[in-house]
Amino acid sequence: MRGRGANTARTLGRLGRERGGVGALAVLAVIALACLLGSALTGHAPDRFYPDLRQLPAGLAAQPDAAHLTPALERIAFRMRAHVAAADRTGDRLRLTLTSEHSIDRRSLVYLPRSDLFGPATVVVDGEGGRRLVLDMPVRRLHFLLGTDIHGRDLLTRSLVAGRVSLAVGLTATLVALLIGIGYGAVAGYAGGAVDAAMMRVVDALYALPFVFFVILLLVFFRASLVLMLLAIAAVEWLDMARIVRAQTLSLRGRDFVRAARALGQPASRILLRHVVPNTLGPVAVAATLLVPRVILLESFLSFLGLGVQEPQTSWGVLIAEGARAIEAAPHMLAAPAAFLIATLVSLNLLGDALADALDPRAG
Repeated sequence: MRGRGANTARTLGRLGRERGGVGALAVLAVIALACLLGSALTGHAPDRFYPDLRQLPAGLAAQPDAAHLTPALERIAFRMRAHVAAADRTGDRLRLTLTSEHSIDRRSLVYLPRSDLFGPATVVVDGEGGRRLVLDMPVRRLHFLLGTDIHGRDLLTRSLVAGRVSLAVGLTATLVALLIGIGYGAVAGYAGGAVDAAMMRVVDALYALPFVFFVILLLVFFRASLVLMLLAIAAVEWLDMARIVRAQTLSLRGRDFVRAARALGQPASRILLRHVVPNTLGPVAVAATLLVPRVILLESFLSFLGLGVQEPQTSWGVLIAEGARAIEAAPHMLAAPAAFLIATLVSLNLLGDALADALDPRAG
């Protein structure tokens, strides 16, 4: 146990000296925390529509600004069957004059706060038998740091919520692939002979199956869903892991500690769980850090094709697909989710490289 603890300490020490790996780990931690908690701090619900603030570019300016204030008031006034006669804004207060050929229904004033752009209105002047109203109301200050999408939803909030799905898919599918691949590869490598040959021919046959064709085949029989996509990705991503673990097991089964365990009469299952699998975890850990970005990329690819995450859920792949369709009118819709995806993929790959160096027994 002390030997294992010393090895772990040495590995952590080597990993700590890898600046790229530490930086990548910090970036991943920030992205994960932002995806988990950030959507509650942006001030916008992920499914909240602002029809007057569609396709806003990224920026720090508070909304609604002068360019969007008048169209928003005219739209609301139209629903109230009135016309905007005057709108004078002073700071965060607005003095609005509405006129109509008929008496304006006071109950329709509820449209103003429902827009989320204005607060409750107070009637200052009620003239001409209710056909002319002068209202005083607050104007809310809304910030959209990454802009809004084609429906007027906050892109930062949407990207953070989408990150939960993408990261969950990546981690869950990788975990399933690890469990299947480690178990399958360890059994094949330890058994050897005809059993190993037969098991690896199954792996070769699955390698020959085109992934997209496999997903489409599943969608023919089952409805597209997040669970189905997880199963489809995990069903093929364990193959590489099985080969890695099998190769490690083949080299370990002839080692002295495995022979000693056999001589003591320990069953094969116990030898695999206590002696073989723990000694394969180094390469497996490195492969896992490289598998997560590949799974996230696969999910994004499937969602981009419309075969992955479905509404009302979203993911980085879904947002990138929406941004690609609106790239000429609103390039920020593509840039925002793509930046999150690229930062995550690059960080995971850098962490995998750093972990490979830290686990290298030849390293000092």
